[in-house]
Amino acid sequence: MSKSRKLTIGILAHVDAGKTTLSEAMLYKAGAIRQLGRVDHASAFLDSDEQEKDRGITIFAGQACFSLPLHDVTLLDTPGHVDFSAEMERTLGVLDYAILVISGRDGVQGHTATLWKLLEHYELPVFIFVNKMDAEGTDAKAIMQVLKEDLDDNCIDFTRVSDQWDEIAMCDEAVMEEFLEKGEISDESISEAIAARKLFPCWFGSALKLEGVNEFMDGLDRLAVTSFDDEKALEIKPFRITRDRQGERLTHLKVLSGSLNVRDIINEEKVNQIRIYSGGSFDAVDSAAAGTICAVTGLTETRAPEGMTEAVISYSVLLPEGVNVHDTYMKMKQLEEEDPQLHITWNEQLQEIQLRLMGEVQLEVLEKMISQRFGIDVKFGEGRIAYRETIAGAIRGAGHYEPLRHYSEVHLLLEPLPRGTGMKFASSVSSDVLDTNWQRLIMQHLIEKEHLGTLTGSPITDIKITITGGRAHDKHTEGGDFRQSTYRAIRQALRKSLDRGEMILLEPWYEFEMQIPQEMVGRAMADVQRMGGSCEAPVSGSSDSALTKLCGRAPVSEMKDYVTEVASYTKGYGRLSLQLSGYEACHNQKAVVDEIGYEADRDVENPADSIFCSHGAGHNVSWNEADEMMHVSPVLAGEDAKDPAAVSGGGGLAFAPGDDKDLDRIFERTFRKNEKKKPRIEAKEIDSEAEHRRRAREAERREAERNLPEYLLVDGYNIIFAWDELKELAHVNIDAARESLIEILGNYRGFRKCEVIAVFDAYKVKGGQRHIDRQSGITVVYTAEAETADTYIERTTYELAGKAGSNSGGKYRVRVATSDRLEQMIVMGNNAHRVSADEFKREVEQVNEEISEYIRQLSRRNKIENPNKLEIPQNEHKDVIE
Repeated sequence: MSKSRKLTIGILAHVDAGKTTLSEAMLYKAGAIRQLGRVDHASAFLDSDEQEKDRGITIFAGQACFSLPLHDVTLLDTPGHVDFSAEMERTLGVLDYAILVISGRDGVQGHTATLWKLLEHYELPVFIFVNKMDAEGTDAKAIMQVLKEDLDDNCIDFTRVSDQWDEIAMCDEAVMEEFLEKGEISDESISEAIAARKLFPCWFGSALKLEGVNEFMDGLDRLAVTSFDDEKALEIKPFRITRDRQGERLTHLKVLSGSLNVRDIINEEKVNQIRIYSGGSFDAVDSAAAGTICAVTGLTETRAPEGMTEAVISYSVLLPEGVNVHDTYMKMKQLEEEDPQLHITWNEQLQEIQLRLMGEVQLEVLEKMISQRFGIDVKFGEGRIAYRETIAGAIRGAGHYEPLRHYSEVHLLLEPLPRGTGMKFASSVSSDVLDTNWQRLIMQHLIEKEHLGTLTGSPITDIKITITGGRAHDKHTEGGDFRQSTYRAIRQALRKSLDRGEMILLEPWYEFEMQIPQEMVGRAMADVQRMGGSCEAPVSGSSDSALTKLCGRAPVSEMKDYVTEVASYTKGYGRLSLQLSGYEACHNQKAVVDEIGYEADRDVENPADSIFCSHGAGHNVSWNEADEMMHVSPVLAGEDAKDPAAVSGGGGLAFAPGDDKDLDRIFERTFRKNEKKKPRIEAKEIDSEAEHRRRAREAERREAERNLPEYLLVDGYNIIFAWDELKELAHVNIDAARESLIEILGNYRGFRKCEVIAVFDAYKVKGGQRHIDRQSGITVVYTAEAETADTYIERTTYELAGKAGSNSGGKYRVRVATSDRLEQMIVMGNNAHRVSADEFKREVEQVNEEISEYIRQLSRRNKIENPNKLEIPQNEHKDVIE
């Protein structure tokens, strides 16, 4: 590995510190541009996007190339506005050095301190340029003192470096020894100290007036050292995804070692083109050596890093009428590729596209970007806080999935972790209990999804999930089975926590720094207290006219709009800097939960119930009854369920020794190989009088149900492809098959006097919007493109029949005609009745026979002139269907 000329530097700053102005000055001084551009004149070389020119801020990381005597430099100009912090942070992972620009007029501001923490996290060496020193009242000595206090004591003025050798020597023992021995310090030793983040050199000047820029660039060129190895195997680091004006996907990356060539294969994809960008233009090259920043085409599976920056405000996307929801969702997922923090999702319950943003400026930029790129004039709903959920205590969960010819069971232990830890996963199961391959699959399903809590449906965090047991079937288990049982096990554990009152809602908190006039401090502290936040002791300025600094923490929900309020009551003198500090317990949990109104048991996309097999068919078992039916039982050494190691079998789950009755019962129900006949009720003593009362209540319930208005929901395409005659017709003309089924259902409905709803999947509908028609006397629903027929039916059965035991259900008798086994089980859990395709066909044939007999009788009496005309009552419950 040898010293390289390649040098990648990034410029970072608090907004309006003069970051882009310094970039322009460096490019101009290096001869890369002939004319000095200005942000306020919309002529900056690196702010090439129209929105950047209009707003006068950097939105997207810009790239420029120039040469210095010792280095070929790639300069990355990053956004300074806090709303675009994620774009800035993505570049940090590929920098060799960072330039931190500080305003000599404003000093170290709130976002400057945040940037300093990020640079520390990424272990980046830093050169500091204090800008705007031409402003009245600036004092280099005073600013140096602020830098030492607020950033690092080893920030040292390098304007006249030989005058600072005493101070430089204090940064490192080796440097001190050299200084004591030779009376001076070499550039090589200083470079090593800078690279090790033991020394932070500072220069002063005015980028706008080109003052101090030459000295700064000379120091950068002389003291920055990089080394790359072209001989090693190729290693690249993607850091950004964009699309050019023709829509070509670009992967921006750094070549860390080796050499990247056109037509190289990376993860089974071919590099078609290598581009070296500078401003808005690029040069196509055949190869890129180690240390090069370039953009390549042809790679579709690369991903941009997410970083530490997190958006905590969620917005719904409001689409114009007639716009295809599914197409728009897929287009917007392109934006998520480019900015992963957007977290674009489809909310099934609210039937809307949602995304997360940092603030109003990013929202306005995104709105215009969607219009320009996709031609869709979207609006955004009111911002909602992106909450999280966690648990207060350890809880076990189990999921069983056993429709016919499928089998899996998973047992998990969920334990709370300290705030800010995130999700952790482990296994305490011996491979003797559950094969390692199945454990890996369960682990994959734990990790692959953002699991939702049961309080508000928000993602869970700060939980350790340990696999404590499970079971597979040699013949019937498939990979997808463990996905179902794993998801259900997590959900059951969270549902138990909710039932125990142990779910905790977490909300994001800000760390804030307020600089306000002394007379406003009391008002500000009272406001923070009202918000549920806390303050540190105020720090007064050094003079009567200086502002007082007030630092503290407060919930994002209360402080997100406070910037405007501070500017108002301080008449523009006050400044408020906000930085996300993490998630803490919600200060008004009950109010938030009530306002969101999430009902865990109604979330058909995230069921807590299990599916068991009985008499050759699967059936739904409620989460609070499923534990008694699980095939694997935990055997604890003690009563402490919090300790995974307390489970026998090397931390796994096993059957209780000597429990032959339980083993026989499980063996009989699951594998049907046990010859012994079991009593219907076994291993339990049931009070005969209580059983008599239960049967009486069941009879009363069934009698009451017979008197309820009846709805029949039909999974249209499922029935078409289950009936041979319709299936044959569908292969010729799917529209004709659909119309034929609708006509059959119309006749059925007219004779049975029930409400019939035929539901057809989205992909058969042009336009993508949910569409409801009245045809042949029945209601015909064409789902939206982002909505399946299964989802619509599951939600509608819940609304009409009500989940067993819920307070809202039981208004109608609901039946569902489908041969989809999983859907059958879910609708049964919603207190509806399932009808298979074959059973429904027999019903229709019987109805047709009864209709024919009825018409023959009427014809004999000469009381009907047109036997094909039947009076069809209008739908009286369309509001429920919609």
